[in-house]
Amino acid sequence: MGQEDDRTARAGSRRAAGELEAAALAVLQSAGSALTPAQVRDSLGGDLAYTTVVTILSRLHAKGVLTRLRSGRGYSYTPVADEPGLAARRMRGVLDAESDREAVLARFVSGLSPADEQVLRRMLAEPPDPDAG
Repeated sequence: MGQEDDRTARAGSRRAAGELEAAALAVLQSAGSALTPAQVRDSLGGDLAYTTVVTILSRLHAKGVLTRLRSGRGYSYTPVADEPGLAARRMRGVLDAESDREAVLARFVSGLSPADEQVLRRMLAEPPDPDAG
């Protein structure tokens, strides 16, 4: 195998940054407690560099997806919300970035399946949960 073939094979086995972020987040969500970068790296397996995992976790923290606590000389990380909470947070972020919120919401609702529209109508008709904060 030539040098170019070797580089192509290695690049093909690499995961994209988004995939690594998703994998690290999944590890943290299933852990049930804060994990250090070393623990996340061990759970992810493979041959990821420690610094790569630290970078991924730092980026997720900067995006507001993770909280971090001082753990020795470094940090341990935990998700700020479960998967539905994170999805809702992303949706709010998209909505907040748009100047015409009404148009965005109208397009979103018009694209819902009939079943999803029924769920949304039922939820909007229910009184708000005071503990949902």
